[in-house]
Amino acid sequence: MARLLLIRHAPTPETGKTLSGRLPGISLGETGEEIAQRAAERLADVKIKAIYTSPITRTAETAAIIARPHRLDPVEVDGVQEVDFGAWQGRKLSDLRKLKLWSQVITTPSQARFPGGESFPEMQTRAVTACNEIATRHKKQTVAIVSHSDVIKAILAHYLGQPLDTFQRIIVSPASVSVVHVPTLGFPMVETINSYGKLND
Repeated sequence: MARLLLIRHAPTPETGKTLSGRLPGISLGETGEEIAQRAAERLADVKIKAIYTSPITRTAETAAIIARPHRLDPVEVDGVQEVDFGAWQGRKLSDLRKLKLWSQVITTPSQARFPGGESFPEMQTRAVTACNEIATRHKKQTVAIVSHSDVIKAILAHYLGQPLDTFQRIIVSPASVSVVHVPTLGFPMVETINSYGKLND
């Protein structure tokens, strides 16, 4: 049974203000690096065999910090990268909340597609597929996957067996860790969600 540590990237100066999406070059900054370092310290004693990351700058930087105590090189995986927000990318959240589509994104995300981007079902399918492939590769091992809020929530919703339309009820905060066990046979098990505490090895 593979144990997946789903880690949201540490915050950037834009977190909570702008929908950064897949814009290049948005770094953690000093505060984000400090928060990522605290996450690395919480995970330093966990026997992590591999670290995977979304290729976006903020996730790659977080993964690199978490990887240092384990002397690992993070591996980029496109399947767990940020949602393709299309025309919404780079816009202020305060402006996006005024749009009609915003209500659908919150209440019925399974029916939402971002203009010029992808839908939530498409994102969930490629993210879960990536996680299952990683789990197959690392049977009986613990691995870390550094990704993004909506992506991790969609992954957790799948493994919890809950409808995608309820995935917004899950909280996944910056630098938090959620843990899922994915067996070769049988049902996956969710150990913890949105944790900031120490994890058992």
